[in-house]
Amino acid sequence: MARIARFSKFHFTRVFQRVTGISPGRFLSAIRLQEAKRLLTTTNLTVADISIRVGYNSVGTFSTRFTKSVGLSPTTYRRLGGFAPAVCTRPRPARANTITGTVSGVHRGLIFMGVFPNRIPEGPPMNCAVLDEPGTFHFSGIPDGTWYILCQSVSGSPLDLTPDDVTVATAGPITVFGKRDFHLDAQLLPVSKLDPPVLLALLDSRKESLRRREAALAH
Repeated sequence: MARIARFSKFHFTRVFQRVTGISPGRFLSAIRLQEAKRLLTTTNLTVADISIRVGYNSVGTFSTRFTKSVGLSPTTYRRLGGFAPAVCTRPRPARANTITGTVSGVHRGLIFMGVFPNRIPEGPPMNCAVLDEPGTFHFSGIPDGTWYILCQSVSGSPLDLTPDDVTVATAGPITVFGKRDFHLDAQLLPVSKLDPPVLLALLDSRKESLRRREAALAH
């Protein structure tokens, strides 16, 4: 890749990370797992065959990496059609920092927002929220450290998503400390080729909408 760009390897890595927010190696790993997600929901290939197709020599390593990043095992991801019934979060301390702000821009459906330690939305977030439309957000229980607010709004299903079906937003990094309140805004934009894939399994917006409707009726 560096040769194609006519850069030295080290200069290319610096430029790539400055533009995308992550290293070329991590970006490639995310692309591989994103392709694995597509193959799991659109083909009858075995998990072992898929692991080889996306560049893993060991199906065990592939399954472990997929589960850690996506939140579901490859088999479960396929069985659920690419949707997650819920998004699990990391254990949060009782007293820590808060991050508030506003998400704006174009949304395609429900907006998933999460607080992540890295630029790639993978693994359980420290805290998360689902909004019906752009507006304000409030995340509590955020430990001292450096975090990103990553957002995604999706219409359609994982089986036939196109770039027009997805808008994303990234805000950060923001360093929080001292049990204080911090502010950070995010703007949803159409997904581009420079955005790393969203590796988390898509939240089932149909079930989430039904759950919200039932909760509103109960009150």
